[in-house]
Amino acid sequence: MSEKTRQFSIGNSDQEEIREILLITYDALKEKGYNPISQIVGYILSEDPTYITTHKNARNLIRRVDRFELLQLMLKEYLSKA
Repeated sequence: MSEKTRQFSIGNSDQEEIREILLITYDALKEKGYNPISQIVGYILSEDPTYITTHKNARNLIRRVDRFELLQLMLKEYLSKA
């Protein structure tokens, strides 16, 4: 069995779309009185869409984003600040 390292690449336009979706989701959660960070983390870990409000169509938007890509971008951004 051959074990090869997988390589993923996300284009800049995809990154911008994901960022915009995250910002809309964050704002929608905040407007409804939720802790946006906790709710988004809950969604990422569980893939349970009920963590995300339907306000501003946030639930439908964030479900368009692949969770792996989202985690990859978040980690990349976090490490770029280190």
